Amino acid sequence: MFYHIKELQYHAKPAKPDPVFARQLQEVLGGQFGEISVMMQYLMQGWNARADDKYRDLLFDTGTEEIAHVEMLATMIARLLDDAPFEDQKNAYDTNPVLAAVMGGTNPQHAIVSGLGALPADAEGYPWNAKYIIASGNLLADFRANLNAESQGRLQVTRLYGMTDDPGVRDMLSFLIARDTMHQNQWVAAIRELEEREGDIVVPTTFPRSLEKQEVAYTLFNFSRGDASSKGRWANGPSMDGRGQFNYVAKPEPFAGAPKLKPAPFLYHDTPPKSMM
Repeated sequence: MFYHIKELQYHAKPAKPDPVFARQLQEVLGGQFGEISVMMQYLMQGWNARADDKYRDLLFDTGTEEIAHVEMLATMIARLLDDAPFEDQKNAYDTNPVLAAVMGGTNPQHAIVSGLGALPADAEGYPWNAKYIIASGNLLADFRANLNAESQGRLQVTRLYGMTDDPGVRDMLSFLIARDTMHQNQWVAAIRELEEREGDIVVPTTFPRSLEKQEVAYTLFNFSRGDASSKGRWANGPSMDGRGQFNYVAKPEPFAGAPKLKPAPFLYHDTPPKSMM
């Protein structure tokens, strides 16, 4: 059961209208690493979680907060569109082609489709897609995905912070950046706790190592020109899971011969080998 509290979690009021920035802000609302994505990702992980209650509760705490962030961004976008001089903005970009090329113009769907409201879409108008989210049931894998999502999200919000001088917008973005700092820290804490508890860092920790080809489990193959990768921590010394030794193969050799498939049955109408023609 969810309850909606009518007050916003934090202020979402710009100093002036700006339909162009409203379009840019759509990315951190409905883009791949936007607030809709993390909201759905955390809630789906929580609903599917079968592990300890504390992890399930953490996911619900954070996923529900992300609903609030969706509301804040939707409100900010709507207010950036309020009394927005679309024609003046368009003229400004038409007379500054460099700025127009970098930033893009207004989003006509804000006027045509949503009636001066936010859209569940990214800055290019591509609709939000549930394929963006990860909820595997393995919390170590999922929490690492969460850390990446918060890292990418914080990166995008900080870039947007530098793309506006509106004090109201910057104030809200500053709040979101700080919350992303917390969320990155909490996922790192949860990841480390699970790694310690499960005694491994390789997902899934429950698959028997005896069933994998252990002779190649810690080998870096040089499959690109040059050998700069051989100088990294990942190429020599103890593996990060403490179960093996990294090694580097400068000139990898194939383990198997070239494949040769038998001809497909005639009913599939594949191209037959020349020898059969």
